[in-house]
Amino acid sequence: MTVPEPSPRTADLGVLTGLRSGKRSFYPAYVRSTERLERTVEALDGISRALVRTAEGPRALVEAVVRTAADHLQARWLLLAVADGALRAARPRFLLYADDVLIDDETLLPAEVRGHLRVLRTRPWEAATSADDRAWVRAPMTLDDEPVGGIAAQPGAGVEVADTDLAILRVLANQAAVALHNTYLFHAATALRGRTEELSEAAERQARDLAARNAELAQTQARLFDVMQHQALDDERHRIARELHDSVAQYVLSAGMTVEVCRAELESMGGRAAEIAGRLADAKDLSRQAVERLRASIYALHHSSQEPTGPLPVMLERLSTVHLPTALDVRVSVQGTPVPLRPQAEQSVLRLTGEALFNSATHGKAGRALVRLRYLPDAVTLSVSDDGTGDPAQLRRALALSRAADLSGRHRGLANMVARAEELGGTLSIRRSRMGGVLLRVRIPLPVRVDQEAADGR
Repeated sequence: MTVPEPSPRTADLGVLTGLRSGKRSFYPAYVRSTERLERTVEALDGISRALVRTAEGPRALVEAVVRTAADHLQARWLLLAVADGALRAARPRFLLYADDVLIDDETLLPAEVRGHLRVLRTRPWEAATSADDRAWVRAPMTLDDEPVGGIAAQPGAGVEVADTDLAILRVLANQAAVALHNTYLFHAATALRGRTEELSEAAERQARDLAARNAELAQTQARLFDVMQHQALDDERHRIARELHDSVAQYVLSAGMTVEVCRAELESMGGRAAEIAGRLADAKDLSRQAVERLRASIYALHHSSQEPTGPLPVMLERLSTVHLPTALDVRVSVQGTPVPLRPQAEQSVLRLTGEALFNSATHGKAGRALVRLRYLPDAVTLSVSDDGTGDPAQLRRALALSRAADLSGRHRGLANMVARAEELGGTLSIRRSRMGGVLLRVRIPLPVRVDQEAADGR
């Protein structure tokens, strides 16, 4: 009967136990086996302590394995190396223990060790010992039955390397390969988990930012809708203002002029006609009041009722953006330190400026206008100049005639501006502008007085 050859694993078990023979030398062999078993247990204990350092990282694990193997063999030097192309993420790729010093720099390796490093880096290779009194040993490192490196060592003087020791080296090398792979997976999983947490936090931040942006977008859309509504209302108000100025106001002015002409003719006829002319004077006053009301309505239509109030310089800036009957480029200049005026005074100055700009755009056909507000120690001056076609001399004559005889309502706007200036204790002058058109200048002394009754009447 043929006895089958024992498998490598069975042979390793026999090597570890040492119970292979029934000869008379059994007891001495048993003693030696017991000693090897004790050394084996000590080595396995050292291996267990080395391999549980996976969480400390690959470097700490490799150092622990190398030191444990070197202690077991009392090795002069011991080298652990990973084969080229295997365990690509493993670091370090090799580590040499020599006289209690760890070396991972190839340039520092002794010449006798470099040959072993080349062998361990090559796959596959045969485990072997030297023929010269077992001066060095090698054990393979495998993972999933694939060679991935190995251990080479020079045992200490007087150390007899038995098969048990080679088996321990193989166990240690193989477990080191598994541990290296596991520690890489452990740290890769840790890094991936950290990255996942960072991405999760980033996603949460982006979600919060997106929610905030959505809320801002909703608010912006609501404000835009309100602005569009206000713009539509303002456009309609400006259209009505243009219609009132270009048609209704002209018709009322023409009616007032016709009434004034008829009144003058009837008054010259005397008698009953003169009495009728006296009645027409009331109609003339009503016509003039209607024109004033129209002008006030036109000015009000050019300003949104929801516009907030503010200091006079700010209100002048807003006034410069009013859509006039023609395209008028308005610039505002403020000089000096602004002095707060009474609300009635600021409203009067603002309306005076609006009337001047309206005349520049409508009657003067101006393209550019400059509003200059100056704060002096004893007065406030306001000037409105343009590049239109207006004649300052003609405007002064028309103003004088309008205030004296009041034959026409066409230039009542100028008379109203003079009246507003006088209500504030100031004066109004008309002269040629450096821009080529008309310059209206109002000087108001400080402190400003306000004729409250007259201001309310206007």
